Amino acid sequence: MKKMMTALYLLFSPGMVWADGTANIPVSPRIAMCTLSPASNSQAMGWVKFTQRKSYVRVEGEITGLTPGKHAFHVHEKGDCSAPDAVSAGGHYNPTDKVHGAPTSKDRHVGDLGNIMADKDGTAKFKFTDNVIRLTGANSILNKSLIIHEDKDDLKTQPSGNAGKRVACGVIRLLMKQPGLKGDGT
Repeated sequence: MKKMMTALYLLFSPGMVWADGTANIPVSPRIAMCTLSPASNSQAMGWVKFTQRKSYVRVEGEITGLTPGKHAFHVHEKGDCSAPDAVSAGGHYNPTDKVHGAPTSKDRHVGDLGNIMADKDGTAKFKFTDNVIRLTGANSILNKSLIIHEDKDDLKTQPSGNAGKRVACGVIRLLMKQPGLKGDGT
């Protein structure tokens, strides 16, 4: 837990603030963060960082308190984690009205990010890129929820991959530098 808190402190270092969607402070590259909290009486929690590059988004994070094995990893349509079981986050983020699929499928929800793997201690550390999600424009995931599910995504069952209950939820927020400070917010 101490290790995770140190990582969160480094990610949210002094001089950083959340953007609420109405701020007019430019930042480049665009970076968003999501702090995941337990849902459905689980112990799952962690952080995920999204960095927008020219043609892809780099996704990296660490989640603890999971059962060993694969867990579905999805962006959901509403930025609302208020329900104890995170159903307030709605369904998968799907602005293009596609069928559920693997992250590498031509037809997939924008929010279909596949699975993450938790080790024998229940910790998932991951780093990958996605060519569909964005931090700007039509496929922007900003202010949407990120959900970790109890089970793996089978990448085919409609509409959500037979992934089981939601065990962690967090809202994806743009990370921005504070006005008047030097640096690019990274």
